[in-house]
Amino acid sequence: MIEIALPYEVEAGEDSHGGDPFACTLYKMLPKAMKLTTKQDVHLLEYLHKVPVNEVGIPEYYVELTRKLKDKKKLNLIYPVGNSIYIHVMDDPEGGRGYYIAVEPTLREHLNERELVHDVEMQLLNYAEDFESADSPEDLQEVFKAVLDKIMNIQAGDDDSDEEVSGPLGYVRDLIFKSLAAKKKKGMDLSADDAKVLKYIMVRDKLGMGVLEPLILDTNIEDISCSGVGPIFVEHKIFDSLRTSFGFDNEVELDKFVLRLSERIKKPVTVRVPVVDASLPDGSRINIVYGSDVSRNGSNFTIRKFSETPLSILELVKFGSLDFMMAAFLSLAMEEGLNIFVAGETASGKTTLLNAITVFIDANAKIVSIEDTAEVQVPHPNWIREVTRQSKPGEEGSGVGMFDLLKAALRQRPDEIIIGEIRGEEGLIAFQAMQTGHSVMATFHASSVAKLIQRLTGSPISVPKTYIDNLNLVVIQEGVKLPDGKPGRRATSISEIISYDSVSDAFSFAELFKWDPVTDKFDFVGENNSFLLEYKIAPQRGIPPNKKRQIYALIRKRARILEKLAEKGVTEYQEFYKVIAKAQKDGIF
Repeated sequence: MIEIALPYEVEAGEDSHGGDPFACTLYKMLPKAMKLTTKQDVHLLEYLHKVPVNEVGIPEYYVELTRKLKDKKKLNLIYPVGNSIYIHVMDDPEGGRGYYIAVEPTLREHLNERELVHDVEMQLLNYAEDFESADSPEDLQEVFKAVLDKIMNIQAGDDDSDEEVSGPLGYVRDLIFKSLAAKKKKGMDLSADDAKVLKYIMVRDKLGMGVLEPLILDTNIEDISCSGVGPIFVEHKIFDSLRTSFGFDNEVELDKFVLRLSERIKKPVTVRVPVVDASLPDGSRINIVYGSDVSRNGSNFTIRKFSETPLSILELVKFGSLDFMMAAFLSLAMEEGLNIFVAGETASGKTTLLNAITVFIDANAKIVSIEDTAEVQVPHPNWIREVTRQSKPGEEGSGVGMFDLLKAALRQRPDEIIIGEIRGEEGLIAFQAMQTGHSVMATFHASSVAKLIQRLTGSPISVPKTYIDNLNLVVIQEGVKLPDGKPGRRATSISEIISYDSVSDAFSFAELFKWDPVTDKFDFVGENNSFLLEYKIAPQRGIPPNKKRQIYALIRKRARILEKLAEKGVTEYQEFYKVIAKAQKDGIF
């Protein structure tokens, strides 16, 4: 792993500022918030000395990013992501893809990181028994940190005295500086700050994701992509596509990293099994392709990140993905147990929308979710979360597929079945579940209702055409270009499936909501003309046939309630779920 490129040249010694780092001119020029931050994390000030502030200016500092920053014309800002890690985002001076630079705690230049890490690793062997008490990844991390503290004796003030240091820290200092050539330089010592940095590096590389750790910690990152030798790229929620300042300069280092990465997620890649799909501990999806024989540019990997807390439907409305009327309509459809597919292309926001509308399922419902990789998130307590399992090498038949899990789910008496993504024969079982009265939700790769039906009825899914009208609603979610030219994600349509005519071999479906790309607004084109609302939902809610259009007033009422909740700031996913669950119980929603 090496530093590939920075959008500026760093001159030797540019980051040096004498004995007192806070007496330098640059520090005095910093805004108050950044001064406080650099007092806490001096390595950030060290980094700022490398930035040609006379040319690009002092970076702005943000404690937290907001969507409003999407409108910034010039990028030169820094924000924290935790663990004393900071991210510097800035424009490419040549007008290309912007830069994403991770600023991490670093050892002083005269200290050899690789040899220091090796020496500490040798000492870890003396504490093997301590690790036996760790029963979970969380326990292991706590034990690992405690052992490192024992080894390095990290205590405030350890480096403030000229007296001979005894105990573990003294031993490690003696071990390190007697074994390295650096011992010849008088006055060198491993300070308490150095020991803390060394601990950070050890935890990051041994238990974390190594050099990818800043990207994993950054909740603003959606995708991490390594396409082979060269820089790593990220998709940022606010600043779109950026290239990082690090990557791989040769295939050997890249292959080594990919092997370690696959072993860490317990899905090792080999020449025989070069492709792996798996989940990271935080729920992110990772795909790894190993070796140049199947990837011409060398090994590659892609990480698709997911937030621990999903976006709520009100947050999606705020971002413009849909409007309150659409949200109100979907809430009604979910309550009535309609079968809904959220369809769209890759990275269009299908799963995000599906997670958001699960809030409207009855709070007492039993839910079963079935996925290849765990992405679906449901706020309900009675939730069975099932994932597939690949066959192990040499153990044919040990795998458990979507088809198997879906058949098992039918015996678990769920009120709602959620399928992460329908791709094969499990689609037929899903429609059979609909036939028997089970409510089914799923995501699906298709850019229109017509193409969705075409894929469902074709091989390998092969759903009989007469089954298709068991599917009630299709929401098309797309990545679009907005009127101002910027990219965005929109629910471009909500359509109802009406029927299949075997004589003409044609399907009847109609749009209820439609996105207008000129105004970036949504039109309720099916108002007062919806078969689903008037002949299915209205009767289920006890509305007589001669008053069936009262159902539209109910949608408008719900839309106003949702708008009021948004105005009051009740938008966080779990909080919104609790409010809706209580409102449903009290009969006011």
